Amino acid sequence: MPRTTNAPIVSVDGDRLMASLMNLARIGEIDGGGCARLALTEEDRAGRDLVLGWMHELGLEVTVDVIGNVIGTWNVGVGAPVMTGSHIDTVRTGGKYDGNLGVLAGLEVIRTCQQAGLVPTRPLAVAFFTNEEGSRFAPDMMGSLVYAGGMSTETALDVVGIDGARVGDELERIGYNGASPCPGIAPHAFVELHIEQGPVLEQEGITIGAVTGVQGISWRELVLRGQSNHAGTTPMSLRRDPGYVAAEVTAFLRRLAREMGGHQVCTVGRVEFHPNLVNVVPASVAMTLDVRNTDEALLVAAENAITAEVERLCAAEHVEASWRRLTRFEPVVFDRAVIDLVAGVAREQGHSVMELPSGAGHDAQMIARMCPTAMIFVQSHRGISHNPAEHTDRDDLIAGADVLLHVMLRLAGLDPSGNRASGDSDGTTR
Repeated sequence: MPRTTNAPIVSVDGDRLMASLMNLARIGEIDGGGCARLALTEEDRAGRDLVLGWMHELGLEVTVDVIGNVIGTWNVGVGAPVMTGSHIDTVRTGGKYDGNLGVLAGLEVIRTCQQAGLVPTRPLAVAFFTNEEGSRFAPDMMGSLVYAGGMSTETALDVVGIDGARVGDELERIGYNGASPCPGIAPHAFVELHIEQGPVLEQEGITIGAVTGVQGISWRELVLRGQSNHAGTTPMSLRRDPGYVAAEVTAFLRRLAREMGGHQVCTVGRVEFHPNLVNVVPASVAMTLDVRNTDEALLVAAENAITAEVERLCAAEHVEASWRRLTRFEPVVFDRAVIDLVAGVAREQGHSVMELPSGAGHDAQMIARMCPTAMIFVQSHRGISHNPAEHTDRDDLIAGADVLLHVMLRLAGLDPSGNRASGDSDGTTR
């Protein structure tokens, strides 16, 4: 894989970055080397406490807002801060790097600046946002969505999770029900470093991804209700079988994605039968449908096609259907100037670069409502993520952190390499 040939004038401490990643990974550690820190659990609280302690060690001004987002700001310079960050909550079978890299690399950027005596003309801030994964509470990216004003605080606090817990109660229980209001203060710019969580960069032999945007996401829950009956005595022609409809819907989503092509993807991620017995035609099936596309019109077309097919199948099988919207986000296009800055800095450091969209949702897509925003991707080995086997090579992690360092400095009006800085005091980017 291509390696850096032009070392930056100032670079992050790779050993220190790796040590912080491994220290955080020990909290909620599971078999296989992964992590389980579902949002607002005891494990999440322990992870938050650890990262909060590191922020205080750096002398950052730390704020916790009403939805539990934590922001550490290095108050140098003037004006709105250049912000980075991500999340530290995980799925139940998560890896070491998803989200965590973006937060801990941000802290490493500030450590590096402090030790090198680099003082940007704008403050630098690092955030970790609440419940990015959405595994316990829907929707995903909840904290950044509330921060950006896309969801009211009251609505978010009243969300009930898969275990019956309420967001507001859990924030209070773990001690992260802060006082800072939302929507929050708009940054000057926002840049998020993240593992790709897909195979493209590795397959193409590319070191750095300059992310152009995030595809739209549609999450719906479909509940199918039929007639529970004996599996041996009920003729096939007389069945009202929601299990059959669920299977046909699952197969239809795969066919639809294949026929539409491009960036269209469709997934059935959860299926729950009731009564879930080997010799009983099920009474009901609850299933989730995850549908994504980089084009809003195509995403709507896919949603409509799925709804129509469900109606057809239910009518033929005499099954009733009900829908519940879990999450719906339109595709997001990132700021062209910041995308170009990411690509330019990476090339200056000798890295191969490609532009690509993100297939996964990220906090950056929410903050993009507030300020110029882009993302930096590094390789994911074999494209595996949300899995204990998630892995990114050390050199790639450090390369991404070095790109983040110099992008943030330029956005904050300082370029230690001697090139023209890309951030202006009036809040514009070039």
